[in-house]
Amino acid sequence: MNILLGIGNELNGDDAIGIWVARNFKADGWLSIDCATVPENYIGEIVRAKPDKIVLVDAAEMGLKAGEIRIIPKEKLSKASFSTHTIPLSIFMTHLGQMTRARIYLIGIQPKRVYGEMSREAIRAGEKVIDIIKKDKIDEIEVL
Repeated sequence: MNILLGIGNELNGDDAIGIWVARNFKADGWLSIDCATVPENYIGEIVRAKPDKIVLVDAAEMGLKAGEIRIIPKEKLSKASFSTHTIPLSIFMTHLGQMTRARIYLIGIQPKRVYGEMSREAIRAGEKVIDIIKKDKIDEIEVL
């Protein structure tokens, strides 16, 4: 079992891309969860699933072109900015790792705007992320 966690706020433009990915992702062997802005609320469900792999998808201000996709290692989270979380993702990822022993990936998508509707760039990036995860090519994403 693998788990995809979509994180974001659907009222803030491209910040919704993580939950958009979660809502549009379906693949055998995967549980997809729309976490909105509170991924910590799903820790019990995640632990019970005993995942091998956990993939978090979120909009991240990385200073890149809109729609760019990067793996953000936990130790480099300070190089990216996330706007809508109740706890820092570094703490959440550490906690998940200790409780599940799963391999954890954070995929960041560079937003174009955090107001209004999602941009075409974000949606295209979301579609690409879905395809990458389904093809099990996460390790081919460039690291921040």
